[in-house]
Amino acid sequence: MIRLDCDYMEGAHPKVLQKLIETNEVSTPGYGNDAFTAAAKDKVRLACGCPDADVYFLVGGTQTNATVIDALLARHEGVIAAESGHINVHESGAIEATGHKVLVLPQHEGKLKAEEVEKFIDDFYADETYEHMVAPGMVYISNPTEYGTVYTLEELADLSTVCEQAGIPLYMDGARLAYALAAEGNDVTLNDVARLCDVFYIGGTKVGALFGEAVVASAGWLPHFTPLVKQHGALLAKGRLLGVQFDALFTDGLYEEIGRHAVSQAIRIRDAFTAAGYPPFIPSPTNQQFFRLPNEVIDSLSDAFTFEYWGPRGETVSDIRIVTSWATRPSDVDAFISRIQSL
Repeated sequence: MIRLDCDYMEGAHPKVLQKLIETNEVSTPGYGNDAFTAAAKDKVRLACGCPDADVYFLVGGTQTNATVIDALLARHEGVIAAESGHINVHESGAIEATGHKVLVLPQHEGKLKAEEVEKFIDDFYADETYEHMVAPGMVYISNPTEYGTVYTLEELADLSTVCEQAGIPLYMDGARLAYALAAEGNDVTLNDVARLCDVFYIGGTKVGALFGEAVVASAGWLPHFTPLVKQHGALLAKGRLLGVQFDALFTDGLYEEIGRHAVSQAIRIRDAFTAAGYPPFIPSPTNQQFFRLPNEVIDSLSDAFTFEYWGPRGETVSDIRIVTSWATRPSDVDAFISRIQSL
């Protein structure tokens, strides 16, 4: 069975695993106060072009979102997000569980529009009863989005400007950031992300690590963050495990290499479906591809390949998502394409 369900179905990239093995018996201080973590933080800062950034390592994406958003918001504030945003749909109310509300705006292929964010904030403060309502305290975006789409540099800059003018932080969920950076036509660099977002995280769990996310914050945005991380149960005693992995990911361009590989295999699959008469219903240039297929086609493919339904199965046609990763073998994609061509 060839699995194309998601990008965290295997363990770790061999280079990450090798680094863990090599350092396994080295004794270090706990909670990330070790030389491996310090080196990883420096490599992340260098890659982002932000020598003064604060860098923290957490374990998972939902945990990271809940902790960072809780840290950035006052008690009376909520977070603006697209209706399709991960924190609004697939985090089991984790943000609400911290006492904050997700303030939902329309999604446009998974993205927020700066003018709609600006209008929401302006309308909020134009209401003379605004002190009786949840205030917009930050903006959340994901890149790539839950639909595999990516923000352009202009779109990101416009959102950054709106947030700066409103005096609130722009936060990017970068669970799959490597795949956005490697996307066809992408004009946003990691340096751009660091320059335009006040806080963001670089995902490791979906990009070759066993687990782990690297939070990058402009100086001053996350004061006293470590105690809050611990309050959220997110401070790993063996923190060096996170540092070792990110040290490996940011050595010799491995992080970028993983992104390029996964995207290239996803585009091969997209092109094969398109040639067979089934173009994607969302124009994703990343490692997530979405197709609307007749149920009989899905059933035919499912005997040898796995993928996710994107919503409930329909009566005659259904939407599916196919995802590639560092572990996607070109030979497996060859087999999948052969099956597509035989439909």
